[in-house]
Amino acid sequence: MSERTISIEKPWNWKKFLFQWEWLLVVIFVVIHIINSFISPYYLNVDTFLSGPMIFLDKAFIVLPMMLVIILGNIDISVGSIVAFASVMMAVLFNAGLPMPLAMVAALIIGTVCGAINSLLLIKFKELPAMIVTLATMTIYRGIAYVILEDRASGGFPSWFSFFAWGYIGPFPFILLVFIVAALVFGILLHKTALGRNIYGMGNNLTACKYSGVKTDRVLLIVGLLTGLMSAVCAIFLTSRMGSTRPNVALGYELDVIAMVVLGGISTSGGSGRIAGPLLAVFIIGFLNYGLGLINVSAQVILVILGLLLVFSVLVMNLRIHKGA
Repeated sequence: MSERTISIEKPWNWKKFLFQWEWLLVVIFVVIHIINSFISPYYLNVDTFLSGPMIFLDKAFIVLPMMLVIILGNIDISVGSIVAFASVMMAVLFNAGLPMPLAMVAALIIGTVCGAINSLLLIKFKELPAMIVTLATMTIYRGIAYVILEDRASGGFPSWFSFFAWGYIGPFPFILLVFIVAALVFGILLHKTALGRNIYGMGNNLTACKYSGVKTDRVLLIVGLLTGLMSAVCAIFLTSRMGSTRPNVALGYELDVIAMVVLGGISTSGGSGRIAGPLLAVFIIGFLNYGLGLINVSAQVILVILGLLLVFSVLVMNLRIHKGA
């Protein structure tokens, strides 16, 4: 009797490879740079590509955990408020006499606790959608920031604190290097660990995961902790860039972050997507805003352009799904 072998490896499909969503994002990325080069003759240089991301990379830290949240099939609209709350508390604690390094650690702890509260509410009240829960906590966290600082600004940070947003290590901005490390960690977490597989599984079929022995509550809690932690990291870099803070900082960050994740090809229904897409989307939207800012395009027009880009991306993704791409 002849032996039979079963291969689990899929045959190479060049058509499927070339029509991946990430390649379209690469094309959009190149087109944006071409357009920006016509807007400003000084745009295409090494300094632009290194210093430009310093303006928008702070919110990119939230894109990484938001990607996990949306793959789970959830959404978190409280991240901007967590940024504001953590930033305000860091400034208040520093001005109350706490050393700046400890104030930064306190901000990280506060952000992580806020993320944990979101997850614990979702675990305790499973009948409530994530949108409602995080809408409530969004209001609470920013409301606390307003109660603490009212409409005042707080700053007076030590001079070395500005290094986080504006400093360089060699020719590379510090914030860019930190983001690359964070992206690598989240990439490994999502694509190479059991936690990542569970996140995909829960996004596809939560009930099946529960009956398969997956500790779904623990996964939700871990993702919430990571979301709060990275929101606090964003708060530190944002505060460093501005040199002060107010309760109204990071307004609209949640919408920007969700837009980057969706443009990156992460399905809003959960269960699909890769980290490469959101990473490309971060730089697409960032450099789009950067280029339009060179010609003083108003924020409202930029929002319209971003909205059209998102509609286009959703339509193309739906076409790919229906065609089985």
